[in-house]
Amino acid sequence: MAQDLVLKQRSEILYSLCANGSAEPLERVLDVLLAHGDLSWEDYHNVRVQGRPLYANARHLLDLVYAKGEATCQAFTEAVQKIQPESCEPEVSGPVTRALVTRRPSLVGELQGCVDGALDALLESGCFTQEDCRNVRLPVHTPSQQARRLLDHVSSKGESAANVVLCYIEEKQQSGYNLTTEKTTPKELLTYQKKLRSSVSAQSSFLSTYGGTDHMSLDDIYTEGQLELGYDCKDQGDLGLEDIVGTAGTVNEEADTILVFGNAGSGKTTLLQRLHLLWARQAVLPEFLLLFPFSCRKLNSELEELSVQELLFRHCCWPDRQRDEIFSFILDNPHLVVITFDGLDELKQSFSDDSRLCCPTQSAPVHIILFNLLQGSLLKGVRKVVTSRPEAVGPTLRKHLRKELFLKGFSPKGIHFFIKKQHHDLSVASKVLASIQANTTLLGLCHSPVLCWIVSQCHKELLGCGDGTPQTITDVYLMILQHFLQRQSPQKCSVGAGWFQKHLVGVLNLGQLAFQGVETSCYVFGEAELETCCVTDKDICTGFLTQSKGMSSYQSLRYEFLHVTMQCFFAALYIVLSNNTDCSTVVKLFELKEGDFSSTCFGSCLPVGHHQELAETPNLQTTATFVSGLLSQRHRQHWLQCAPLSTVERKARQVVRCLHKGMQKHFKSIPQPVEGEKKSMHAMPGFVWLIKCIYEMRESNMAKAALRKLKVDHLKLTYCNIGPVECTALAYVLQHLRNPVGIQLDNNSVGDVGVEQLLPCLHICKSLYLRNNNITDEGIRKLIAKGIQCDTFQKIALFNNKLTDACIQHISHLLKTKQNFLCLRIGNNNITSVGAKELANGLECNHSLTHLGLWGNQIGDSGAEAIAGALEGSKTLEWLSLVGNGVGSAGAHALAKMLKSATSLEELWLTDNCITLEGVESLVQALECNTHVKSIWLRNNHLSSEEVEEMTRRESRLIF
Repeated sequence: MAQDLVLKQRSEILYSLCANGSAEPLERVLDVLLAHGDLSWEDYHNVRVQGRPLYANARHLLDLVYAKGEATCQAFTEAVQKIQPESCEPEVSGPVTRALVTRRPSLVGELQGCVDGALDALLESGCFTQEDCRNVRLPVHTPSQQARRLLDHVSSKGESAANVVLCYIEEKQQSGYNLTTEKTTPKELLTYQKKLRSSVSAQSSFLSTYGGTDHMSLDDIYTEGQLELGYDCKDQGDLGLEDIVGTAGTVNEEADTILVFGNAGSGKTTLLQRLHLLWARQAVLPEFLLLFPFSCRKLNSELEELSVQELLFRHCCWPDRQRDEIFSFILDNPHLVVITFDGLDELKQSFSDDSRLCCPTQSAPVHIILFNLLQGSLLKGVRKVVTSRPEAVGPTLRKHLRKELFLKGFSPKGIHFFIKKQHHDLSVASKVLASIQANTTLLGLCHSPVLCWIVSQCHKELLGCGDGTPQTITDVYLMILQHFLQRQSPQKCSVGAGWFQKHLVGVLNLGQLAFQGVETSCYVFGEAELETCCVTDKDICTGFLTQSKGMSSYQSLRYEFLHVTMQCFFAALYIVLSNNTDCSTVVKLFELKEGDFSSTCFGSCLPVGHHQELAETPNLQTTATFVSGLLSQRHRQHWLQCAPLSTVERKARQVVRCLHKGMQKHFKSIPQPVEGEKKSMHAMPGFVWLIKCIYEMRESNMAKAALRKLKVDHLKLTYCNIGPVECTALAYVLQHLRNPVGIQLDNNSVGDVGVEQLLPCLHICKSLYLRNNNITDEGIRKLIAKGIQCDTFQKIALFNNKLTDACIQHISHLLKTKQNFLCLRIGNNNITSVGAKELANGLECNHSLTHLGLWGNQIGDSGAEAIAGALEGSKTLEWLSLVGNGVGSAGAHALAKMLKSATSLEELWLTDNCITLEGVESLVQALECNTHVKSIWLRNNHLSSEEVEEMTRRESRLIF
């Protein structure tokens, strides 16, 4: 068959199409196939991609032809025969060419430092043309990539070219030149490295994000956050700073850019700052000689067009001498350099790969330089680390990523360490921790480092507030507002007793500055902006603004808010309290659409002629969340002395209407279910934002009204960055649903604290899916204690969490107690035979379970025997999975015995175990007595191909 021939002779055909490095044979075959109609124009252009290596185009054609079937393969082989000289068959590569393949790993290393010399030898011998040399020397390739490209070209040229390269390498070695030895680092580079380390250390030693002071040592305050790979991965373990640029989690080895994403306040800036400081101290990343740190919010202020060289040296560290030589070293040794960009979401321009720039000396706007660095068009091979909020990262950037890491904020242990670092007085630290742990809502908020810092700073207010501890993000920010303002007025005043009114003018000045900044994506402010908003030195001294460091020396003094969320909070205060905002400002704020943020959103509120840029989605949403909280019933009274009652109430009504309208819009977009399926709603991040806004208002009647028209059976919220804070809001709103639903929260950051926050809505939950959420035994203990009390709670999925045998006693109790429980899936955890035996105790007493999933644990034969024994005679179980559990033939015997009496079982999954022919025999015998079972899956067990064939012949329900 022609199709088999294309597959078997693939190497020979490739050689024929690419012989001598000419594209002519490939072009002639394409002409024939196109003329006969075997290829469409689209196929033709997909094969002939300009700039792609000849061999890559030929391989693409072979794949395409093979996929089209026998007829096209026949036409293809005939076309190949036509273009070959009749006297010769496709030439098989000779011994010298084959040596390039067998010695390829060592040859790549040997050629890295002398690609130019090898090209000169090939050019002189006539094997290469100038065009061939240019194709190898493309500046977008690293030295190792150039070496591989050279070997690919040489292989296509035949024996003579291969012989030239091998002779060249041999001559170099005989002359005493060590091809694999790294180049000695130039003296001028070491001098520059010392200066760069000193500069980076000076910028990183103190925490610039919080506190409004330069005296908060990073060493004293830094606490590690939860850093994980950005996709599902079992047993990935705890990741540290060095893992950011390490190999763990790499999905695209050809890309250079590493993304660290996390929600606002999750500690991304501090994480990079710690990385910078430890590199400067030579404590981490020893393989990188140079590190260049950038802040995207500060790059917004760079209006000049720059080259890559100017960007690196002007914004990081200026070389005292030999700038060109140092930059040449960077170009020649990209693998020794790392560049970091903090806050891509704060850049005024959204990422785009439309404008390509490959020349490192060409000047361009800063954002164009940045985008080309991230996609690898500039400084290919240099590691780039970028941080961002997840909303700002789209598919255009993701295709250029080497890997993704998710920073989830503090773990419960991290909160404990952070508070203790904040308070040297252990008695105070203990009281603060006790107050936080007594309020699970506050504990959930403290998983965000910025909120944890606020709570810690306001410990006196926290400990003195009695039952009025903060419940929402707005509560926390009002607490820090009171704390900072009362530092200016030492006499103690409670909220609403005048502390705010005395500072109203200053708050509005800062609010106007924040408001205009959020609207125009401006986060660093100069004297002109401060003067326009009447911000005085007294306002600066309140501590909400901090001096912006790391800007070019020729620029005047500049300021930024302590954190971008603090800027959003002040912008919200301005919207609520100012008389200068347009009456439609609130409405426009809540009617924002993803990807459609025109600068006219608050246009009427900005000064005439004010330079406007596109406002950013996340910050506008954060501002709207604060507006909801500030206009809630419990906070509305605080503003009555600051703004007319009618104005405040009008704005509050606008918020309520906007939230109701936004929810209804989501509900109307729910598609009708396919016949026979349940109605499901896949919530988008915008839905979670609306839920958080409703929670900030804390008005149950509003929550009830918002959900009145939601009629679904299943609510899907996977990959929505849901942590404990979002769980609190979801539970508050979803508890008002009229009918029970299934809630799917797979692949989020719920954790034990989030599980506890979900408990108030468990009574309306038919099924709860919490796969891959870092939940431990403690979280399951609390969940089951509540679930037993909820009649409608019938299904739970806990795949890929951190469960051990310790939680099984609670699950067993659930099975014994709830005789309407239907589905239990606890795969990919750390459950052993001990847990399986405990689970069996619950299964013996349960008469309702239909689905049991234990795949990916370690229950072994003894665990399988216990499970099988408990399920003997089951009249409800339909589906059982013990995939990947180390089950052998002894376990299979026990399961076979169970099969004889299990009248309801339809599917049994035993893939990836250790079952031998003896065990399968017992299963076959059991199936003779059970006609109800539809399939038993046995792939990847300990059977030979002959045994598999024999068993399949005997019993068709066995799936191998």
